[in-house]
Amino acid sequence: MLNLAVLLEEGARDWPDRVAVIFNETKLTYAQVNGAANQVANGLTARGIGKGDKVALSCPNLPYFPIVYYGILKTGATVVPLNVLLKGREIAYHLDDSDAKAFFCFQGTPDLPMGQFGYDGFQKAERCEHFFMITADPAAPSPIEGTMTMGQMMHGQSPAFTRAVTSSNDTAVILYTSGTTGQPKGAELTHSNMVMNARVCADNLFPTIDHPVHLITLPLFHSFGQTVQMNTGFYQGASISLLPRFDPDAALAIMERDNVSSFAGVPTMYWAILHYPHADKYDLEKIARNMQIAVSGGSAMPVEVMRAFGERFTVKILEGYGLSETSPVASFNRIDKPAKPGSVGLPIWGINIRIVDEDDNDVPQGELGEIVIKGHNVMKGYYKRPEATAEVMRTGWFHSGDIGYIDEDGYVYIADRVKDMIIRGGFNVYPREIEEVLITHPAVSLAAVIGVLHDSHGEEVKAFVILKPGAEATPEELVAWSKENMAAYKYPRIIEIREELPMTATGKILKRELRED
Repeated sequence: MLNLAVLLEEGARDWPDRVAVIFNETKLTYAQVNGAANQVANGLTARGIGKGDKVALSCPNLPYFPIVYYGILKTGATVVPLNVLLKGREIAYHLDDSDAKAFFCFQGTPDLPMGQFGYDGFQKAERCEHFFMITADPAAPSPIEGTMTMGQMMHGQSPAFTRAVTSSNDTAVILYTSGTTGQPKGAELTHSNMVMNARVCADNLFPTIDHPVHLITLPLFHSFGQTVQMNTGFYQGASISLLPRFDPDAALAIMERDNVSSFAGVPTMYWAILHYPHADKYDLEKIARNMQIAVSGGSAMPVEVMRAFGERFTVKILEGYGLSETSPVASFNRIDKPAKPGSVGLPIWGINIRIVDEDDNDVPQGELGEIVIKGHNVMKGYYKRPEATAEVMRTGWFHSGDIGYIDEDGYVYIADRVKDMIIRGGFNVYPREIEEVLITHPAVSLAAVIGVLHDSHGEEVKAFVILKPGAEATPEELVAWSKENMAAYKYPRIIEIREELPMTATGKILKRELRED
């Protein structure tokens, strides 16, 4: 018997009056968050939702995210977190593919009308039965007439709830990832996967901190922020301070105001804070005194950025590695051991990592090969995709698709990626998915997408397209169309129109040559 919601419930039992969530001037205790999550659970149960059902959640870093997340888990249902930047067509796909029975969606802002996108997707989905609008003011009516708000759904529900009995191998969360195919697939992560990953993070990354305060600006729908900060934080009895959208000014303000002791981000966030021209208006000495741990992941941290940030804030930056399929953490530099710049550290407790050749044989120490992983962090499989699961779980080891090596001390290094995946500002962008959308444009005949170097985002998305005979379209028009049809982090900012693309004799596009142009 195990349920990920125990992380919140134990905190509510042990530290009921301790601040659990901070958002601007709002502070919620563990007892308040747990009581609200219980109301969500009761509301779902009243609608027949329980063990084995799937419930989708699209919400930025607001107090509503953990309340709904743990409320879903308490019923025995599975949480399906969705990227808040998805548009209607993309949302409908995720709702249908995951068999979501209900969908909680934040109303958004005038610049990002998430609620409208979400409701559009809900209406297009074939099987999703319930739509709940999360309003910024829980007492406010829904901005879309005829839709029920989360506040209305919770109204009159008891703040007490008896958690459903779930087993350690039941699916707690389905995280969507495109893997090698470009078509989003749901990685099924069990209660055991998620609880163990949170506990290992707490023991290895934050063992010296008494009542830590985590600044969470990494999106909670992503495995990094969800596991390494939210779930780990609740396991520790930490306070989590939420920032919905990263901005160096806002991040520094929260660090100073809330006495933040730990920060996690992708390298571009560290770069932005270091280069923020007005940083001196904050008490940087106070920030440095409180900051005990900094964590980096998502893409390789430039050694110079790591050195400069560490010196300015007198903090050790721990770099790690993981994937959605591994809950996500697989390896990390540790607080109690020397950190090696350029390395993603040692395998976490209970995890084995090997480097293998194309025949799954171990390669000699220090030589390049594919990183394969086995342990309590590895997913149950891809939801409803046994063939895709079998492909990555060959010989009982999860095949990451990443190329790396292990040094004489057991530290893991990432050298390259088997996939053509682009990492833009810490978000994974999969070229095939972008290509498949681009060719739905009436003027586009063929498309090839690659990543090109970018100063602040690491990589930018670039598309090469061939137009249909007689069709007309400018790069600017295609960029604008892409923006309307794809999430903001995905769509290509650079589009080049060509008469032809380099190909092999069998018709495979030679992306290597496109990168070399």
